[in-house]
Amino acid sequence: TQGTILPAPNFNPIMDAQLLGGALQGISCEKDVLIDILTQRCNSQRLMIAEAYRDMYGRDLITDLKENLSHHFKEVMVGLMYPPASYDAHELWHALKGVDIEEKCLIDILASRSNMEIFQTKEAYLMQYNTDLQQDIDSETLGHFRDTLMNLAQGTRMEGYADPSTAAQDAMILWEACQRKTGEHKNMLQMILCNRSPQQLWMVFQEFQNISGQDIVDAINGCYDGYFQELLVAIVLCIRDKPSYFAYRLYNAIHDFGFHNKTVIRILIARSEIDLMNIRQRYKERYGKSLFHDIKHFASGHYESALLAICAGDTEDY
Repeated sequence: TQGTILPAPNFNPIMDAQLLGGALQGISCEKDVLIDILTQRCNSQRLMIAEAYRDMYGRDLITDLKENLSHHFKEVMVGLMYPPASYDAHELWHALKGVDIEEKCLIDILASRSNMEIFQTKEAYLMQYNTDLQQDIDSETLGHFRDTLMNLAQGTRMEGYADPSTAAQDAMILWEACQRKTGEHKNMLQMILCNRSPQQLWMVFQEFQNISGQDIVDAINGCYDGYFQELLVAIVLCIRDKPSYFAYRLYNAIHDFGFHNKTVIRILIARSEIDLMNIRQRYKERYGKSLFHDIKHFASGHYESALLAICAGDTEDY
């Protein structure tokens, strides 16, 4: 793993539950204690703490966090308490059923998850909301954007298979799709990007460059627009280098939207045990300043402390 949060050594869920109980049930909530414990335990350890907490106090830890905390700090602390698939399901539900559809959240999750992750998320979604993820995507989104999301949500991408002999054919289909832009060509484009294995797509992208003299991302950006275009580009970028994709999304969320809190929180929590170290590295290489520096510059208070604890900045990042 290249995550920033690792299992805590000498872990004692009963002691942690006791400390959290004291922090939450005192006269004023001791937020520093919450940060020290919940950002320094891996997800499976946090789930054990929640179980010990329930046994000890007869109360649900997530409910107590929601009741005692507010604003973005609450979102971070509560988000840390969900298992990964449940957290993705929670974010997808709110993206689909909130006041406005959050297309970028749908893109971030569905373009980047493996077949197994998507399968687990769909199960969690059904269990938590008693409805089917694909049905909700179908009813809440439109056009080729919807069709591509639906395809990704099937979680049926081929794995580990690469066939050089068909890579040039696929590349030619993609090139035609970028030239002609009919409904049929859009369908072919998304079918290839959603169903071929990552290894196969690496070869397809190289063949596309050979055929067209153009990078596939530049071609998609030149031919399509809107969320359909953003989704196709996200798929390509995630196939090539997932940490770079998330570094780019974090940079945009921090700088282009006046600190888009939901995006920053979601990416830091979701990637904290997978590749957040790599994301931090790509961020610094690409943008000159560290992720730690930029969060410190834009966030404040206990919310800032919680994000920085998850980000786990290096000494030179101060």
